[in-house]
Amino acid sequence: MNTQTEPPAGRLPFTLSGTVAGFRACVPVALGVAVYGVLFGLLARQKGMSWVEAQSMSLFVFAGASQLIALDLWGPDLPVVSLIVTTFIVNLRHVLMGAALSPQLLRLSAGRAFGSLFFMTDESWAMTLARYADDKRRGLASDGAFLIGAGLAVYVFWNVSTALGHVLVRGLDDPGRYGLDFAFTAVFTALLVGLRPRRADVLPLIAATCAALLTARFCPGKWYILAGALAGGLVAAWGPGSASGLAAAAQEPEAKP
Repeated sequence: MNTQTEPPAGRLPFTLSGTVAGFRACVPVALGVAVYGVLFGLLARQKGMSWVEAQSMSLFVFAGASQLIALDLWGPDLPVVSLIVTTFIVNLRHVLMGAALSPQLLRLSAGRAFGSLFFMTDESWAMTLARYADDKRRGLASDGAFLIGAGLAVYVFWNVSTALGHVLVRGLDDPGRYGLDFAFTAVFTALLVGLRPRRADVLPLIAATCAALLTARFCPGKWYILAGALAGGLVAAWGPGSASGLAAAAQEPEAKP
């Protein structure tokens, strides 16, 4: 007997099968996340954090970049204001990430949407965005539970690897010597390839890269993350390949011979 009920009109389905599909799709990327989860656990121990403290941060904060930044500032006299401001700047990109998924999130109940957003990471966001775009191209209905499933995959691997790094890994005083500091770059490069950039994405990618590099060169702190995200987003929204850019071009009068 099939007990699955149809979602209300206008709502996306939110099913267990969608959660499982998101989890399975994100496992290969989550394995890469586990590499710098081990790195976080190791560095947390070297900074004097107990396993409970490090594991609690991974369970309740669940933000890799922010956690590693916190370790840089960790010490007897913790600069709380600097930590809060830096973390806020780094995570401002989530505003843009949420906006990109808003057509789907707005079709979920508040509990499901906010629950999914707690588990949303860069990796699960990219996988979900690609999945929704693929569903649209193929004329298929998207499952709103895909995002939380993908996020849960990252959450599980991140927390398990944090414990492994803190409890088991020894003798890695310089993780960069073994290439572990390259894990961030490797994972995000794989995500970019998985998104299958189109020709129209080239200009936003160039704008984001240039803005991030220039900001990193002239502005202290982590402002380059926000600068790159804003520059890429603005060019994507208003550039020649965007819907608004094409509409503006269509309204221009034809040149007379």
